[in-house]
Amino acid sequence: MTATSSVPDAAPPVLLAPSGPHGVAVYARQIAAEVVRLEPATRTMTLDTLAELPSGTPVHAHVTDRLWGASPEEAARAVEALASRHPLTVTLHDVPQESDGERNRPRRRAFYRAVVEAARGVVVNSAHERELLREEGVWNGPVAVVPLPVESTPDTSAGPLDDSLGVLGYFYPGKGHDEALDAAVEAGMTRLTVLGRASDGHADDLAAFERRAADRGVRVEVTGWLDDVDMAARVSRVAVPVIAHRHVSASGSLASWIGWGRRPLAVRNRYVDEMAALRPGTLSPVDPDALAAAVSAARADPGSTWHGLDRVPFGRADAARAYLDWWTETRA
Repeated sequence: MTATSSVPDAAPPVLLAPSGPHGVAVYARQIAAEVVRLEPATRTMTLDTLAELPSGTPVHAHVTDRLWGASPEEAARAVEALASRHPLTVTLHDVPQESDGERNRPRRRAFYRAVVEAARGVVVNSAHERELLREEGVWNGPVAVVPLPVESTPDTSAGPLDDSLGVLGYFYPGKGHDEALDAAVEAGMTRLTVLGRASDGHADDLAAFERRAADRGVRVEVTGWLDDVDMAARVSRVAVPVIAHRHVSASGSLASWIGWGRRPLAVRNRYVDEMAALRPGTLSPVDPDALAAAVSAARADPGSTWHGLDRVPFGRADAARAYLDWWTETRA
């Protein structure tokens, strides 16, 4: 990581707010807007307008290889080029781990290692991810943690339920749909709702999943992309919300379930335990071998799948303030 002493004395930095539907880009825009609300003098820029920024101006970027290039190598070159022109702080997303596979795991490790070596400060969204950076041999130095915020929707309430098990977010292998299907079958449920669409390149995997489910007597509904209003309405109708990722970096899906008032069953791992401690009562941690029993119990007690809180700890304003404090510290 580059030294901080040569960084111009300016905070907050210019915030990159990429366009497009990628989840990290959407999140970067949301955080940028909240920072601007708290500090109206803050500037934001897209990648297309970054060339207008004078060299040496501090910049903050949200980083995942899939947002910055067609390959980890191309993405590394793009971030390194940015850091060569501007003192750079970064928020890392989707950090490397076992689920990346034998081919992509070392390439993604190399990308994230290049990013942190080029940056003057690093943020992740969980202590779990901070440990992943160390375990994957990416970075052992200082890393700040700013959790993914949850924006509460107090007027969301339970309506007629559709007796389906719901999994929220993009479909891709390892997201937990197969584990959810196993639990649904064992619990005697015959409907499963995919609240979202296939991640890019995984349409065939989703079609194969639908066939596997049909062979086991479970009908799969795929909602496709929905805007926030329609998704909130659809989320309120599933009978049993489930989070069952095999591997997780930080989970926007979990934050969304909670923000829309639901209390999902979440298969335990280090990240789930961390979020349960951050927001007590907003999720139901479940051991992997107990998921089917927990699904049956939640199906019989619909009220248990709603947390009933008007306000949930650590919202978007809290995240923005954490960033503002951290930028001040990194320039000191």
